[in-house]
This record gives sequence, structure tokens and C-alpha cells, in this order.
Amino acid sequence: MSTCPCGSGNAYNECCQPIITGEQPARTAEQLMRARYSAYVKAEMDFIFESTHPDHRTGYDHKGTREWAENAEWHGLEIIATHRGGSDDSAGEVEFIARFSEKGERREHHECGHFKRQEGRWFFTDGVMVKQKPIIASKIGRNDPCTCGSGLKYKKCCGK
Repeated sequence: MSTCPCGSGNAYNECCQPIITGEQPARTAEQLMRARYSAYVKAEMDFIFESTHPDHRTGYDHKGTREWAENAEWHGLEIIATHRGGSDDSAGEVEFIARFSEKGERREHHECGHFKRQEGRWFFTDGVMVKQKPIIASKIGRNDPCTCGSGLKYKKCCGK
């Protein structure tokens, strides 16, 4: 038995595979998100299409998406946070990072995915890329060396 690509630590045939094959529905938005990641890893594009809400399928490129998924090297999924999306909710959000390599270059896809439950079934609707949070540095004193590397004191350089 192989471990599920979604990172749950469970066997694939007991985790995401039954959702991808339609044997059982995803109970939560996060479970659907994990199954969608596993579907990309396994190039199960029919599931990606079918698990996308019908109102959000316009422009889906089945062939191009399959080629991309098959040519990517998948490194893992990290669930950052979930908001709602439980078995009693009608909508939910899952913030995640999908790690992969494309043409030998490592990449991260950091997104907040939106999900909607309709007639008891969860669907992906859309996602918003999460921007990197700014680095907050400690306060620079006027007589401290300038952070730009000029060698001058901050007050005589960038602090003017």
C-alpha cells in the first residue's frame, strides 16, 4: 500500500482514492482539497473537473492541465488553515501550499481555496493567491548602521 500524496499519513486507497473514484464523497472542504491535490499528483483530471463547481468550469483546459500535472514533480501539500467547511457548513475556505517542481525549478503554490457544498456535495469554486507577508524588523535607531549596507549611520543615509 502506498502512502497518500495528500500528506495525511494514511494509505492512498483508504484516504483520497475513494473520493477521487467516487466511492465516497468528501465530508469536508479540507478533505476535498486533499483529494484534489492527490488527483493532480495522479493526473486524475476527470476528478479535478468534476469536483469544480459547475459555475466555475468555464475555460478549463483538460488536455493542458493533464500535461502540466504529468510533467510536474510533486513534493507535498501543507494545509495552513481552514475556515468553516465542516460537515454541517455550506461554504468553506482552505489555505494551503502545494509544493512541486516544474522543469527542474522548485515552486510553491500558496492559495486560499474557496469551497461550496451543494446538494450534500463539496465543490471547489475558486482560489485567491496568498501574498507573502512582509518581514517585520525591529526598530532601527538613528545611530545604528543603515540596513542598506552603505556603512553610514541610518540618520545620515536612508533615515534622512
